[in-house]
Amino acid sequence: MAVAGATGAVGQRMVACLQERRFPVAELVPLASERSLGKTVTFNGQEIPVQVLTKDSFAGIEIALFSAGGSISKEYAPIAAQAGAVVVDNSSAWRMDPDVPLVVPEVNPQDIAQYTKKGIIANPNCSTIQMVVVLKPLHDAARLKRVVVSTYQAVSGTGQKAVEELAAQVRALFCHQELVKKVYPHRIAFNVFPHIDVFLENGYTKEEMKMVNETQKIMGDPHIRVTATTVRVPVFYGHSEAVNVETERKLTPEEARRVLEQAPGVKVVDNPAKNEYPMPLDAAGQDLTLVGRIREDFSIENGLNLWVVADNVRKGAATNTVQIAEILIRDYLK
Repeated sequence: MAVAGATGAVGQRMVACLQERRFPVAELVPLASERSLGKTVTFNGQEIPVQVLTKDSFAGIEIALFSAGGSISKEYAPIAAQAGAVVVDNSSAWRMDPDVPLVVPEVNPQDIAQYTKKGIIANPNCSTIQMVVVLKPLHDAARLKRVVVSTYQAVSGTGQKAVEELAAQVRALFCHQELVKKVYPHRIAFNVFPHIDVFLENGYTKEEMKMVNETQKIMGDPHIRVTATTVRVPVFYGHSEAVNVETERKLTPEEARRVLEQAPGVKVVDNPAKNEYPMPLDAAGQDLTLVGRIREDFSIENGLNLWVVADNVRKGAATNTVQIAEILIRDYLK
């Protein structure tokens, strides 16, 4: 197994997740750019030297996990597939390709079978993953008509440099030092801004349209109407989402809780009387998607409001990728 981008925040988490889940890796090949030459990756008690990613890196590789950015995936994923590897790609490069399955194992594991078309499986956007894990059981129970989502996304979604920038800005503010902005166009410490990825001609950001298009593809229903506003908040790990859904059949909050309590990968945390509701601090470090504040939207006939939180680096990226690989070896690569 190869991990491309093994020294990045998500790549490191992928390696840790392989170990935590006891994935049967005979040989791990960590790959990265020349900047990482000389570094090592710890796996199962061994220090494994990082190799420079080249066109010859995939000989003998059965599964290649990619978390090295879209441009790298565009160039190297087909090379890896041509060499005989099945690629599970965490970037946005292949998500909307009609010949590449876009998979969340709790939602559409059957789509993994389509990997044979290009030898590539796409991992969805982190904010999309946690939302559809909750939406799918509700869709099965009452058929979704419309979804309105506002996200509150942690800086780790941008990468390690963003985590360091938030920490540095907080220190600078408390120490009355000069504040430096390199990753974001605005100060992120003690601030919130509705700008994730680039703005498009329709007024939405690319991140917002990812949630729209990816949700419809993963759910296998282009008729579900989705609109999103994505917001960056000064939190290190854990994305939160306020999700409003309209269903064809009325679903009471009590019914929704019962459905979600039985849903794979979901944990209901919903007792406001005891101040119990999902928070990023609770989600960080675990792979479950937390949902709470489940209540009726009395402004429409069949509406519900939900609050959804998950660790964006784990379930939103690394864990979902490894889960896909687990299904690959269980059902397809025998």
